[in-house]
Amino acid sequence: MFAKLHRKSLASCLALLFAGVGSTTLAADVRPSIDMGVATSSQPVHVTLMLKLRNEAALQDYIRQTITPGSAHYRQFLSTGEFASQYGASDADIARVQAFLQQHGLSGQVLANHLAIETNGTLAQFSAIFQTPIHDYVSATTGRRFHRPATAPQMPAALAGSVIFASGLSNERQFLSHRIRAPQLPASPQQPLTLRALSKSASGNPTATGQPGSYTVGDVADLYNINPLYQHGISGKGATVAIVTLSDFYPADAQTYWDAIGLATKPNRITQVHVDGGGAIDGGSGETALDVEQSGGIAPYANIIVYDAPNAGNGFIDAFAKAVSDNKADSISTSWGAPEIYNFAALQTPGASITDTTDVGDLRAFHQTLMEAAVQGQSVFAASGDSGAYDTVQGLGTGTGPGQFNAPLTVDSPASDPYITAAGGTTVPYSFSFGSGPVASVKQESVWGWDYLQSYLDAYAPIAGGWHAVLFSTGGGGGVSVYWREPIYQWLTRGIRRSERNQSLVYNDPSAGPTPLLDLPANFRGRNVPDIALNADPESGYIVVSTTDGGVVQEGGTSFVAPQLNGVSALLAQSTGHRVGFWNPQVYLLQNIFGYGPWSAFNSVKAGDNWFYYGAPNYTPGAGIGTLDVANLNLFLGGR
Repeated sequence: MFAKLHRKSLASCLALLFAGVGSTTLAADVRPSIDMGVATSSQPVHVTLMLKLRNEAALQDYIRQTITPGSAHYRQFLSTGEFASQYGASDADIARVQAFLQQHGLSGQVLANHLAIETNGTLAQFSAIFQTPIHDYVSATTGRRFHRPATAPQMPAALAGSVIFASGLSNERQFLSHRIRAPQLPASPQQPLTLRALSKSASGNPTATGQPGSYTVGDVADLYNINPLYQHGISGKGATVAIVTLSDFYPADAQTYWDAIGLATKPNRITQVHVDGGGAIDGGSGETALDVEQSGGIAPYANIIVYDAPNAGNGFIDAFAKAVSDNKADSISTSWGAPEIYNFAALQTPGASITDTTDVGDLRAFHQTLMEAAVQGQSVFAASGDSGAYDTVQGLGTGTGPGQFNAPLTVDSPASDPYITAAGGTTVPYSFSFGSGPVASVKQESVWGWDYLQSYLDAYAPIAGGWHAVLFSTGGGGGVSVYWREPIYQWLTRGIRRSERNQSLVYNDPSAGPTPLLDLPANFRGRNVPDIALNADPESGYIVVSTTDGGVVQEGGTSFVAPQLNGVSALLAQSTGHRVGFWNPQVYLLQNIFGYGPWSAFNSVKAGDNWFYYGAPNYTPGAGIGTLDVANLNLFLGGR
């Protein structure tokens, strides 16, 4: 079952860290790229100006009313046009920005939601507008060439009151796909996997395999009590799910998966929307395939729209803005993200204090877009990451060697935003044995963290240096945001935590020694993630059909949970006859009032940990309020 997991080299660690920091750079002594000088002035570039929304307090109140029974606007979701007229940028602000662009020889396309203006120009034009030279750089480790401002961009006075963020001045930043495979042990060689080799589950959904590590969407239905909805004819018919992703894919992979497991689906239901030219067919294409397979497998008769964009610069926010502004999807999911702290001024702005957690990235841009989704009734889900309680570790490495970084408690973005439902990960019961060891078992659904494997492997399949360096900190992402404050829906939730003390991102400089880059605030009353968790451990994980990964592969990660919740939301939309809307206030209220039990919509996750936060009979930053009983949740929401 195990697939090979390679430890990241020192060079890769450096490249991945600074690929995530954004448009500006840190001090030159830790810069992992080579400055090639001023970029070609005539080089074309696409920039998105994110506009400041109006009446934010009123918008928050309206969102609350849409999901509060008895409120004046209960389930009265807005259209994109209604949102634009009430909460988008004013006509005067839009005219002011467009006039400014025209003065600089540019034109702008206003999104229907009046929250963004997209414009195309040259690097020379934007360099002049934002008063910063834009240089070309080459990664010292990967050879990838990119451009970014060489100094902190300055927002022109004429735009300062209307524009909150200019996205696209750099094409450096890239996000990570939250899928992962298990390490292969010499004593446990992986056998070639084919769909025909999988036996069917003896009970439950006929599309299930009953084999941990080779689960299908049918097993998800068995695990989380979705089958009663199917038995009542609920299949997602009439609903639409959207996938926001950063790689293109082969749509035939999804149909191959559904056909192979014997799942009847609506034909010709996948639509692709290529944003900013679209994503590439590359190493992330398997992510897009699994997102479509999982969401479309849970809701087999729902329509699917795939919004793919380049994994660089403003591609991610542009794809999200397009999915929300189009307002065709009842629910949206993404399985991509990056550490929340990469948006902070301390990491992005030369000369900034190491305590400066001001957002100079795209946190606010995502936030406004997610608020629009909420008021339009679109449910949105994001994977919380696969690096446990230490989000920067995935792809960065830890330790004290040259070029390495320590491991502060951190969370993933956009999952940390208060207006998105963060999807966490668990390990469901299964048995295993490796090396010379006996058969061991995970006896109850647990918070996913591979320290349970570490202790076993160190005892029965030891390797030089121990398994900690290989397995830490793989697990379900979770913890406390140090930017977004605790939202109202978490105020009365037992188990909510505050940020820990003595958390810093430190670069272990080979010549100067430990160099603090960012000190995180202690005891911060922040938004806790995740909200809901489902099975995500690759050891109890899933099969995926992905041409770019060689055919049929076995994987896990919170990448699976976000699209699964997306599909569940489509089922609930059909069952209730309307969009579900913003999940979080509704599910936290249900859990706070009714708790856990045979009729609850949730199952507490009492065991396991994600390397810091432990399972508990209440909310935990390892698994949120727990896993779902979908049939019960459907009844609570008034479904048939």
